Amino acid sequence: MKLLSFVIPCYGSEKTIEAVYNEIASKVAEKNEYDYEIIAVNDCSPDGVLSVLYHLNEKDPKFKVVNLSRNMNRPGAVMAGLNCASGDISIVMDDDGQCPMERLWDLLEPLENGFDVSMAKYPRRKQSLFKDFGTWVNKKMTEIILQRPPDLEFTNFMAIKKYIVKELIQYHNPYPYMTGLILRTTKYITNVTMEERNRLSGGTTFTFRKMLSLWINGLTAFSVLPLRIATFLGFIVSSIGFLFGIVFLIRKLVRPDIAAGYSSTIVSIFILNGLVLLILGMIGEYIGRIYICLNKSPQYVIKDKIGFDNNEESK
Repeated sequence: MKLLSFVIPCYGSEKTIEAVYNEIASKVAEKNEYDYEIIAVNDCSPDGVLSVLYHLNEKDPKFKVVNLSRNMNRPGAVMAGLNCASGDISIVMDDDGQCPMERLWDLLEPLENGFDVSMAKYPRRKQSLFKDFGTWVNKKMTEIILQRPPDLEFTNFMAIKKYIVKELIQYHNPYPYMTGLILRTTKYITNVTMEERNRLSGGTTFTFRKMLSLWINGLTAFSVLPLRIATFLGFIVSSIGFLFGIVFLIRKLVRPDIAAGYSSTIVSIFILNGLVLLILGMIGEYIGRIYICLNKSPQYVIKDKIGFDNNEESK
């Protein structure tokens, strides 16, 4: 019998998580060859979801609770859940009911046919235009920097084989980026097309600050390409400046009466100084991340765990 570990980061899902649990339990019961555990990670949610999680644990011992001591955002909560998972396959999903659980067996099928990771692909995302824009920018960025295949979609509903999970949790730095971690671990990734559902309740917690953090993380987590681009830009601007210098020198020799251009000087100063500050900021981002990693800042801090046996508690 195969064990399925459902890893669910919980934030603001007091009204939805029980419905998600009920759907998982009824779906897995359809096939006798599977058993399940649910690892619900409370990401320091401001609502009363923790008490609901404790209630579900009392109702079903297969429902396990990981309570974080502070909000670490979704990537940190997912890593906390994966570190506690013991299943042959881990299924990462949302707590709001948007993941189409009725397609669970379709999601798992590619793992029986040689793939290591299977992810839902939604032809139409049921999210705001703001989040659509953030998703599009992140997709294009990872295509350029991480060589992500253009036709491969990364979503919040995925199934991962156990040996891949073991490799993912070897990453201990404080900036986990699931897209980069998966892409650097295996090339056997596929999508399963399905329809995304509406939220059971509430709205998105994906703010502009979180979107910006995601972009920066994607830019700097697993590639030095931004630094190489900065070097290339610096070379191009310097070359243009050198060529303009030659042109201006020749013009001055031919026509000594030409007055020096105040406007062109100011524009050049602004462009060059802006480019320098951009490159310095990019370098500073890398150096800051190195400093934080050297300080061994944690991905997450577990306050307590409910429903695990002694061996799992020691993980």
